[in-house]
Amino acid sequence: MASESADTAMPPPTEHALVALARQAIVHYLRTGAYLDCSAELAAAWQRAAGAFVSLTQRGALRGCVGTCTPTQLHLGQEIIHNAVAAACADPRFAPVALDDLEEIDICVDVLTASEPVESDAQLDPKRYGVIVRAGTRGGVLLPDIPQVTTAEQQLAVARRKAGIRPDEAVEIYRFEVMRFH
Repeated sequence: MASESADTAMPPPTEHALVALARQAIVHYLRTGAYLDCSAELAAAWQRAAGAFVSLTQRGALRGCVGTCTPTQLHLGQEIIHNAVAAACADPRFAPVALDDLEEIDICVDVLTASEPVESDAQLDPKRYGVIVRAGTRGGVLLPDIPQVTTAEQQLAVARRKAGIRPDEAVEIYRFEVMRFH
């Protein structure tokens, strides 16, 4: 019997458990249209609530990225499930992922620490810290350690652009760290 489910549902052998969860969540959603139930075992292991981003790349190019800076679910497992499905199916920059695409898609899960305000870009390090900028109701987020972003000035400029905030507008700046899982 052909193993369609085994090919797309089985994570690569070196995939971290949270990345495997994100992949399983996407496969389950694409097959059923429903969110994966987080197992009791996983919920116990990752019971704390935290913001998380799920990034999808295909042949090295971004294919979807959705996340939360603060938790919206009761625990991290559910946060990852919801953000994985959104990254695959609801990132407005990309067409939804198809089940056949998953073989070529790499998944990265970033678990965020609580953000803290900073006074200036001198307190930023784009390799170590992600950044949030806010001006009124507009806000932009940029994860840390983006290859094309090597300075705090670049990091802030990208986050401003994502939020539609002009370079001359005053902003509140926050930083956060991530635990990154591949």
